[in-house]
Amino acid sequence: MKERIKEKWTDMKRDLKDLRVINFVFLAIAGIINAFGVTLFLFPVKLYDSGISGLSMLLDQVTPSYLNFSLFLLILNVPIFVFGLKKQGLTFTIYSIFVVGIYALTSYLIMHVFPIDLNFVSPLAGSDLLLCAVFGGLISGVGSGLTIRFGGAIDGMDVLSVVFAKKIGISIGAFVMVFNTLLYIVCGIVIHSWILPLYSIVTYFVGSKTVDFIVEGFDRSMCAMIVTNKAEEISSALSEHFKAGGTIVDAIGGYSKDEKQIIYFIVNRFQINKLKMIVTGIDDKAFITLQDVSDIVKKSKERGA
Repeated sequence: MKERIKEKWTDMKRDLKDLRVINFVFLAIAGIINAFGVTLFLFPVKLYDSGISGLSMLLDQVTPSYLNFSLFLLILNVPIFVFGLKKQGLTFTIYSIFVVGIYALTSYLIMHVFPIDLNFVSPLAGSDLLLCAVFGGLISGVGSGLTIRFGGAIDGMDVLSVVFAKKIGISIGAFVMVFNTLLYIVCGIVIHSWILPLYSIVTYFVGSKTVDFIVEGFDRSMCAMIVTNKAEEISSALSEHFKAGGTIVDAIGGYSKDEKQIIYFIVNRFQINKLKMIVTGIDDKAFITLQDVSDIVKKSKERGA
């Protein structure tokens, strides 16, 4: 028992050392941005965000006034992050609780302290539901994307999806989509209208795409897998043209049982056509597949290695 406690304490100290001031700075900015998008564009016209944030907005509408949106953000999110502590780690949990706290505090200040009228229309987009849905999703998506980029999550639904999706046999994306679909159906039933929940789907779509752009970048790289018998020649030509290296892996044809080689090479989307021309110019029987690459981590060699 003592050894286990000692091991956990060692892991905790290591996780605490991983915390970075710069991450807290950007997480604070992310929380403020997210609050700006939700409170100034979505909340005034009763559009709904996705996940726990959207559920908090609904609960704000159907409960007494002292149970406000910001309070629900804390009540619902913090226990979820603590629940996911073992799986997600202490660093992630601290970052997430911090950014949710900033999100909740900023939302409270905008809605209840600052002299901004949010009763009927957005102070920036008026009563135009499409504008509110698009810009609310866009701005809150920037906040959510920055949160992920700097090591946390601004919505407990991200944690629940990781913990439960595989247990019930569906993907993380499907788990989130099912939750949001049920949330919007409940919202429609509660407010006796389907117009606002349908516009909220626009918010969800714009927000999710914005998160993808922030986390993965606008110019996503592509991984080319080239199956060929002329790997050395093709690899040399690609390296010379793109000034980048690739990886050659030995392989055996599943049907023919012939010995082949696979070249693993990273390009951006503007270089795909040139890559195809180089490969087919050397081996017109080469088999090429392309896949999106969400991130590339490259560690430079130590000096003298």
